[in-house]
Amino acid sequence: MKTAIFKFIATYFLFVILFMLQKPLFMIVYNDLYSSVSMGDYWNVMINGLPLDLSLAGYLSIIPGILLIINQWTQSKVLRVVELTYYMIISLLMAIVFCVDLGLYEYWGMRLDVTPLFYFLSSPASAMASVSTWYIVGGVIGIVAITAIYFMLFKTVLYRIRCKKQKSILSSVILLLITGGLFIPIRGGFTVSTMNLSVVYYSQNQLLNHAAINPMFSFMYSATHQNNFSSQFRFYDAETADKIFETLIDKPVVDSIPQLFTTQRPNIYLVIMESFSSHLMSSLGGMAPIAVNMNAIAKEGILFTNCFANGYRTDRALPAIISAYPAQPTTSIMKDVTKTDNLPSIPRALKDVGYNMTYYYGGDANFTNMNAFLVSAGFDRIISDKDFPLEDKLSKWGAHDHHVFARCISDIRNYTDEVPKFAIIQTSSSHEPFEVPYSNPKISDKKANAFAYADSCLGDFVTKLKEIGEWEKSLVIIVPDHYGAFPSAKIIKNPVDRHHIPLIFTGGVVKVTMRIETIASQVDIAATLLYQLGIPHDQFVFSKNILNPASPHYAFFVDQSQFSMVNDSGAVVYNCDSKSVKYMSDGCNENNLVLGKVFLQKLYDDLDKR
Repeated sequence: MKTAIFKFIATYFLFVILFMLQKPLFMIVYNDLYSSVSMGDYWNVMINGLPLDLSLAGYLSIIPGILLIINQWTQSKVLRVVELTYYMIISLLMAIVFCVDLGLYEYWGMRLDVTPLFYFLSSPASAMASVSTWYIVGGVIGIVAITAIYFMLFKTVLYRIRCKKQKSILSSVILLLITGGLFIPIRGGFTVSTMNLSVVYYSQNQLLNHAAINPMFSFMYSATHQNNFSSQFRFYDAETADKIFETLIDKPVVDSIPQLFTTQRPNIYLVIMESFSSHLMSSLGGMAPIAVNMNAIAKEGILFTNCFANGYRTDRALPAIISAYPAQPTTSIMKDVTKTDNLPSIPRALKDVGYNMTYYYGGDANFTNMNAFLVSAGFDRIISDKDFPLEDKLSKWGAHDHHVFARCISDIRNYTDEVPKFAIIQTSSSHEPFEVPYSNPKISDKKANAFAYADSCLGDFVTKLKEIGEWEKSLVIIVPDHYGAFPSAKIIKNPVDRHHIPLIFTGGVVKVTMRIETIASQVDIAATLLYQLGIPHDQFVFSKNILNPASPHYAFFVDQSQFSMVNDSGAVVYNCDSKSVKYMSDGCNENNLVLGKVFLQKLYDDLDKR
């Protein structure tokens, strides 16, 4: 019995030690991010991350504990095979999670959750398009090597410990109690609160908190929090939340609002620029502006200078832009087609007044359930990678941006119907791996060059609209989906700044050029646009008319497990895991935090009902 107990304890603590050692290795790999931390910080990361390691080790030790109980009554060779197989499977899973997390953090700036799995299952080819072949090869080699190391450790340290058959009820009961005792570290004690990511947040340096997270626990936690939305983010009682939320919604128009367009039925082209941000339109880090065409286009129309992206990934951005539905910090509504079916949308509102609908995208339209979302949103035609000839599909994402814009121009030339057109063009070339058919001699950075290419495609599109006589009867709306990989997150450190994006209304139907400094976000496009077109927008609960002085003007946006609320009083960033304010600008008051919490609570109330 002593041998069995010793083996059980050894199993549990071997898992703990392996998880602890992953943390300094993570920090060493990302030494450029952690170059200023001390050796004491390495130790603090391991110690403060220990609760998640203890919890996950508890989960992984349950099956070995059961096998030890069975071993008290039999010496079956099958039991030994099951034990060895379990070590192999766990070794592989631990290696995959560790390597995938290590590879993705560079691009995502967050620890692993279920989002990559969602991307992969919806379209494996598109999910793998973000990385180079050599990156994938390196990852596979890393997974194989780490799996081998883990498996040899389990085999050497644990498998060689042989327990004798006891046929003792007492031994079995003791082992059962010890195995049941794993409930304590798994749950995190006997308090009301169960184990969650917040327990490892200990520093004002978010990078140290990230390093302390166990990626396998983060993945598991994310996977188990994709439903039961009505129980998440319960900050206030329902009556209080409803009362405060009333102050956050769009208000009836009481003052005159300027008419921006010469007609209420223009042809509309909404261009969603992959991974762009406002920083590309200005000089930064000694580099001249990258988005020179976007700058020139903005001067011909209306530039909303204080607009923010609601989320941090395209599957969060599309519902925000098309359906005025805010992004969520723990899930993506696009994962559930039964919920996206119930969303309002700009296309459906336009379709009701006679518009023709087309969506242009060079990649796989099934990626992240995009096709189902777009069909539900009301699009008649969805042009995607399968609609381009093979010679045009040289990008890992499918067709490069200039082919996508060219297809739209070709369709415009051939369009003979009298009904107005609404088209969305979604770009993709300014995305990892940043391989584009373009080279700007003034730009040496590969990422910056990809953004310059996408910007040049936008400029060519506008030029073509003018050449074919379409410009004068068109409204062109330009908005990014979210901040991307350039400029580097080391330069744009503030999460509020990372969400700052341009929103441009231009085209021949725009009456005047102007800059509007009202604070807004992607979800406000719907109410603002539809009001100008004389179309009701009451169904867009979270959208506000940017030009309505009676409405509240703010931007609510999210990153993984945190939200930000920005208005005229300032900005606040709140981490929902650590339950703490991570940033508050000068002059910002606590009311912003209250408003942000209420907005998030009501968003999840709405999400639950969809």
